[in-house]
Amino acid sequence: MPAMSRADFRFFHRLRVRWAEVDMQKIVFNAHYLMYFDTAITDYWRAVALPYEESMHRLGGDLYVVKATVEFHASARMDDQIDVAMKCSRIGTSSLTFTGAIFRGDQHLISGELVYVFADPATQTSRPVPQALRDTLMGYEAGEAVTTVRVGDWATLGADARAVRTEVFIDEQQIPKNLEQDAADATAVHAVVHNRLGQAVATGRLVPTGTPGVSQVGRLAVKRVLRGGSLGRQVLQALTEAARARGDREVLLHAQSSAIGFYDRLGWQRRGPAFEEAGIPHQEMFLPL
Repeated sequence: MPAMSRADFRFFHRLRVRWAEVDMQKIVFNAHYLMYFDTAITDYWRAVALPYEESMHRLGGDLYVVKATVEFHASARMDDQIDVAMKCSRIGTSSLTFTGAIFRGDQHLISGELVYVFADPATQTSRPVPQALRDTLMGYEAGEAVTTVRVGDWATLGADARAVRTEVFIDEQQIPKNLEQDAADATAVHAVVHNRLGQAVATGRLVPTGTPGVSQVGRLAVKRVLRGGSLGRQVLQALTEAARARGDREVLLHAQSSAIGFYDRLGWQRRGPAFEEAGIPHQEMFLPL
């Protein structure tokens, strides 16, 4: 494989070499590089906003590795911070080729290639790569956005918003249905993020507080397997822009304690003591507009 540079890739997955991954020569044991590439592929699906299992079911197939190659240029060592770069470099009739490279800083350590075939899960016979999957991957590699954010009312977006919220709040967090769903949905402004397959992957809503010029963001939910990317930020941005457009001076929200750091990084400020809501610790936070 030819030498590669970081500029050849849009996607990077960062990790640190663990003690269990080095051998008696004090370098990463060779088989772990395939594990690094496979771990990066999982994160790649998050980057293109595809919840893998659900997406493959919708597309009527699954991906199976038919070839995996690794070429060694230099070794990684324990505690090295490395970046695993991946790109979809080719899509054939039924196959997809992912090219990978592992970097320590700008030094190219390892090259890799994974070839998958799209196939029927029941028979494992190949099928043509669906055009929607082809467009998603090639669009991402061309620098295009892989999601769209729609803002509207419950009549327009309610079905998709309810599906994401049910999965996150009712099924995952075990919040009672009568607490999660309320009358405010009918008058709220809703935002829903869709991926390029048309799947709803994140949502949130904006409701008036009763104080003039102040609105509250709530019901912010992102599909579990896609968390850690930009989807929650996209919902927040869409809702705060909607609040600003109608002349609000402030938005507030009740952040679950596990999510406070996320809002801190986006410039939200804490206000008042922590409290419980639906049996979960929360913190009020606000953002001046």
